[in-house]
Amino acid sequence: MPSFVWILVAIIAGAGAWVVGSPVIRARRERAERDTNTERYLAWRGRASEASRLGSPEPPDERPRLFVALALAAVAVAALIGFFVAG
Repeated sequence: MPSFVWILVAIIAGAGAWVVGSPVIRARRERAERDTNTERYLAWRGRASEASRLGSPEPPDERPRLFVALALAAVAVAALIGFFVAG
């Protein structure tokens, strides 16, 4: 297979992984920050025991999107390896 095909597959798969995975990662970070702020506030108010019960549940559509992003990233890495081995 020509080397430009390997690099093209790597670029497309990497871009796909970014498009699919970045919203999921951003949402997870925002949720973690929000939970941390809630815990700090409740601790400040003297209700730290309530903070341990709280926690934003993970939306059901996040995990499959994350797996798709990881699979696309693996394809991109494999294509890069194929590019360097074939080239």
